[in-house]
Amino acid sequence: MLSMRTLSYRITLRKEPEGGYTVMVPTLPGCVTHGKTVEEAIEMARDAITGYIESLIEDGETVPVEEDLIECRLTVEAHA
Repeated sequence: MLSMRTLSYRITLRKEPEGGYTVMVPTLPGCVTHGKTVEEAIEMARDAITGYIESLIEDGETVPVEEDLIECRLTVEAHA
């Protein structure tokens, strides 16, 4: 039986034009969810991350952990 560990993951929330928020977990490819409010989106992300990790364990795969990341915001000019 595996011991319980506390894992931390960075999430990105994007406000959607039609309402609500999409949440992405960069360290867990394909782990995406949404919620009507920021609070709901964060709670949905917690559930999605837990399910994602449980699925990896059931499949015998390695659980990714957050690595030391350098984050920055870039401003670019583009004809958009």
